[in-house]
Amino acid sequence: MATEQGSGAGSPQRTDARLNRERLVAAAREVFADAGPAASLNEIARRAGVGPGTLYRHFPNRRALLTAVLKDRILTLCAYAEKLRTADSADDALERWLGAFLAHARANQGIGSALMVDGPGALGLDCHQLILDAAAGLLTRAQRHGTARDDLAADDLVRLVTAIALSTAHGDDAEQAARLLDLALDAVHGAPRGGR
Repeated sequence: MATEQGSGAGSPQRTDARLNRERLVAAAREVFADAGPAASLNEIARRAGVGPGTLYRHFPNRRALLTAVLKDRILTLCAYAEKLRTADSADDALERWLGAFLAHARANQGIGSALMVDGPGALGLDCHQLILDAAAGLLTRAQRHGTARDDLAADDLVRLVTAIALSTAHGDDAEQAARLLDLALDAVHGAPRGGR
C-alpha cells in the first residue's frame, strides 16, 4: 500500500517544520533574554541549528518572532499557574506563581514594549486577561484557605507585581525586586487596615 510523503498531520515534513519552529522559539527566548528585542536574528537561527531561510519561512519579520516568543512565555506562565492550583499549600502556590510572574514581567518588558504599537490584540489572545485569570485562580484558593486577605483582587496583585517589575527594570535589581515582592506578600497575608 503506497503512502503519500509530506501529506497528513504526522508526515515527516510537517514534523520537521514543527520542530524547527519550536527550536527557533526556544532559541529566540534565550537570545532576546540576553540581548533584548533588537538581538541578531542570524544568531537566533544559528542557536536553533537552522539557516536564516528557515527562520524567515516561519517568521517573516522580527515582530512575528517577538510575538511568538511573548505568546509562548505567557502561555507557559499560565500553565504554571494551572499546575500550582493542585499544590498542597495554597499560600506557597500563590507566592511561587507571583515570583514567576515577576521574573516574567521583568524579562519581557522590552518585548512587550516593542509590540505595544500593535495594540492589545497583537498576540492573537488577550494576554492581560489570561494573566488575570491565572492570578485569580491562585488568589481565590489562598483566600478560601484563609492565607490571603479577603479584600484583595487579582488585578491588585497583577498591578503590584507589574509596578515592582517596572521599578526594578534597569540594571541588575533582581535582589531589590525580590525584597519588594516579599513586602507585597506581607500585605497579601496581612489584615486590612482598620479591619479589626
